[in-house]
Amino acid sequence: MLVGEQPGNDEDLAGRPFVGPAGLLLRDLLEESGLTAAQVFITNAVKHFYFQMRGKRRIHKTPLQRHVAACHEWLERELEQVRPAVIVTLGATALAAVLGRRIAIGEARGRMLALPAGTPIVATYHPSAILRAPDESSRGQLRATLLADLKRATRLAGKRDA
Repeated sequence: MLVGEQPGNDEDLAGRPFVGPAGLLLRDLLEESGLTAAQVFITNAVKHFYFQMRGKRRIHKTPLQRHVAACHEWLERELEQVRPAVIVTLGATALAAVLGRRIAIGEARGRMLALPAGTPIVATYHPSAILRAPDESSRGQLRATLLADLKRATRLAGKRDA
C-alpha cells in the first residue's frame, strides 16, 4: 500500500490519486523496483485537495492537522480492507497519518517502523520532492533514495507473503 499526502490539482480533477506528474514518476519508479501500479493500493492520507488560488491556478498547500484527523477514519478503513503486507508512506504528512505521530522522513528512513499489528512501514520522500528539487544532482539523489525505499518495501512484502 502506498499512502501519499493529499490529491493534487490533477488528481482532484481526475478523482484518482497519483495521476499527475508525481504520479507518472511514481509509476516509473514502481516498475524499476519490480512492481506495477496495479499490484499496489494507492491512496492519500487526506482525501481532498487543500489549495490556495493564485490567479486562475490552484496551488497546493500542506494540509493542516485537522484535515489529516478528519480523513483518518477513511484511511483506517482502507487499511482494514486492503490489509497490506507493507505500507509505504510518501512524505511527512502521510507518515504522521499512518504512524500517529510526527517524525522527520530522514530520521524515519533509518528505523524499523510498524503498525501495532506488525505491518511494516517504509517511510520515504514524496515523488513531488524530486520534481521540486533545485538541481539535477539533488533530483538524482532523491530519485535513488525513493527507488531504494520502494525496493526495500518490495522485499519486505515478499517476506510477509511467504
